[in-house]
Amino acid sequence: MPRPTFTRSLLAPRQWPAWLGVAVVWLIARLPQAALMWLGRRLGALVLRIPSARRHIAETNIALCFPELDARDRAALVDANLRDIGLMMVEFALGWLGSDRRMAEIPTRIEGLQHLEAARAQGKGVLLVGGHFSHLELCARLVSQRIRIAGMYRKMDSAVFEWVVLRARLHYAAAMFDKDDIRGTVKYLRGGGTLWYAPDQDMRSKDSVFVPFFGVPAATITATHHLARMSGAVVIPFFHRRLPDGQGYALRLGAPLENFPGTDVLDDTARVNACIEQMVREAPEQYLWVHKRFKTRPADTLPPY
Repeated sequence: MPRPTFTRSLLAPRQWPAWLGVAVVWLIARLPQAALMWLGRRLGALVLRIPSARRHIAETNIALCFPELDARDRAALVDANLRDIGLMMVEFALGWLGSDRRMAEIPTRIEGLQHLEAARAQGKGVLLVGGHFSHLELCARLVSQRIRIAGMYRKMDSAVFEWVVLRARLHYAAAMFDKDDIRGTVKYLRGGGTLWYAPDQDMRSKDSVFVPFFGVPAATITATHHLARMSGAVVIPFFHRRLPDGQGYALRLGAPLENFPGTDVLDDTARVNACIEQMVREAPEQYLWVHKRFKTRPADTLPPY
């Protein structure tokens, strides 16, 4: 996949604030790990203090998904999740613009690579299916040190950040596919490629169905079922979490989903949601609860936000 072309329009005065933002991101990515985590925690404390609609969204999602928790425990989880946003900010900077040497210095444990190797030995492509955790960009970069992967993405609103980030991703990724480039994605998987994919956001797509997520009907895109069906790829759950006390990150590839895809798209999509729910329960404070996961509702159901 060719790197994006630099055009003179990216240097127009209206783009200068974006370039300033890129410079800040570049500087953050150059901080030592201890300083980076310190900055992330300070930013998280700031996010926690500033009134924002994000708190209401996180409170609503966590109340829906963890009804077994009492009010105190739910509030503690919301606070921990908002603080985690600060770490997410610096981890995105590091994942985008950190050097290869810096990536190699980050403590990283990877389990389950044998599942990927078995699929490749059969000549099959692999869909690594995961969720939107705060460190997804960084962990995609970390796993790419061991395996060649591609990803799917949504184009950024800023032309400058689109050029910078896509160029950075293509430094370590085999390819990056636009979310609507189904043909290119299927071709890549048929050729034995490995694609990281997160289908756990409400995209308000016509290709969504309502299946449970933490027992709540959630509009979920059916692309995992269709990509596996059209490409013959193996679907492998991919989970990652940040370890405490500066121990780095733990990445885990699970056993392939058996008999996937099946004949029922609803059942397959529900199975994918169940896998992601299991991941979330292992590190709930690191999940992206500030996304309106339940904004699309079944008919005659009031929106929760």
